[in-house]
Amino acid sequence: MGFYNRHVVPRLIDRACAVKPVVEQRRQVVPQAHGRVLEIGIGSGLNLDHYDRGRVTTLFGLEPSPELMRMAARRAARLGMAFEPLESGAEEIPLADREIDTVVVTYTMCSIARLPEALAEMRRVLRPGGRLIFSEHGRAPDAGVARWQDRLTPLWRRIAGGCRLNRDVPALLRESGFELDDLHQHYLPGTPKVVGFNSRGTALRR
Repeated sequence: MGFYNRHVVPRLIDRACAVKPVVEQRRQVVPQAHGRVLEIGIGSGLNLDHYDRGRVTTLFGLEPSPELMRMAARRAARLGMAFEPLESGAEEIPLADREIDTVVVTYTMCSIARLPEALAEMRRVLRPGGRLIFSEHGRAPDAGVARWQDRLTPLWRRIAGGCRLNRDVPALLRESGFELDDLHQHYLPGTPKVVGFNSRGTALRR
């Protein structure tokens, strides 16, 4: 699994997260980022195209995978966009308290092993009144779909880089001290329901 996780999974994630319905969700949320921005799980840099550079003063990209970080760096170089790489997991963010204006998280919360700890870290680095901007797939509201998500998640985690199909992202944000002030939920068109229930919006640091 070492070679698979290091070299195959990053490329699978890059392709899966670049499909048209997912790209459209990125376009809806990423341009809202402003000021000092921290992107959690910058991955291969798929969000870099969507930032409004006139609104972003500094972009920190956090990513634990060296292979994905290299892909992000190459994308940033092609775009002529400078960013500060942080090769770390989200459970221990190497930034000071209240240093960030906007946290951006897209299609990453599903794969963070200790998500409550990571959300506490995101809240810590956000300034008071700062916003967490997110778009994530997760637990479906339909009982039949949710049951399949529960059944498939143990296997799915093994083949998809730790991704969990059944996380209730809005509930976890609320439990971590964020206030949701904008939330849109729906199934992404053209995707299987078991992987396609999407939540996007913004959450305020209380």
